[in-house]
Amino acid sequence: MFKSAVVGISAAIVGVLLGTTWSQAQQVPMAGVQMQHEQMMGQAPGQRIPTLPGQDAFGAIQEIVRILEADPTTDWSKVNLERLRQHLIDMNDVTLRSEVKTAVIPGGLAMDVAGAGRTEQAIRRMVAPHTVELNSMPQWSAGTEEILGGLRLTVVAKDPADPKTVARIRGLGCIGLLVQGAHHQPHHLSMARGERVSDHSH
Repeated sequence: MFKSAVVGISAAIVGVLLGTTWSQAQQVPMAGVQMQHEQMMGQAPGQRIPTLPGQDAFGAIQEIVRILEADPTTDWSKVNLERLRQHLIDMNDVTLRSEVKTAVIPGGLAMDVAGAGRTEQAIRRMVAPHTVELNSMPQWSAGTEEILGGLRLTVVAKDPADPKTVARIRGLGCIGLLVQGAHHQPHHLSMARGERVSDHSH
């Protein structure tokens, strides 16, 4: 009886050991496949894949390309991503390279937006057309006039006695006013599709 028990326990131990070994043997090939995949992708084992594209304009174009590729109605014979790239360069120049001098005026703000070379042209292509978007909003009115090296953007409250709107205009300043409205992203997609965008010269 004692010998039977020993034999039974031994068999059980061997079974556990064999089962563990077989389980490990099954796992090794999968781990090997994962490691090979990571090496092919230039990743260290267990490393997370980055999600940021590394450059804003690159990321914006990448997003547009994904939208175009996911849309079965995209007419690739009309797609013009270079047009969008040029517009994004304009946005960069106006946002980061232009000089802005502001002056408080009754009911709002006057902003002289100026630059040299390509930046000056980007200002003319972006700031003047944006007044269309600003004038579509009920609380203020906007206009531009030529100055040396760029444009003067003037935005005033339609009701000069409305202190909240006047303060908002002055608080937003040039760049805050330029980002008003939700037209930028749809315009970018239209540009990439090769469609006509009435208030942009690209």
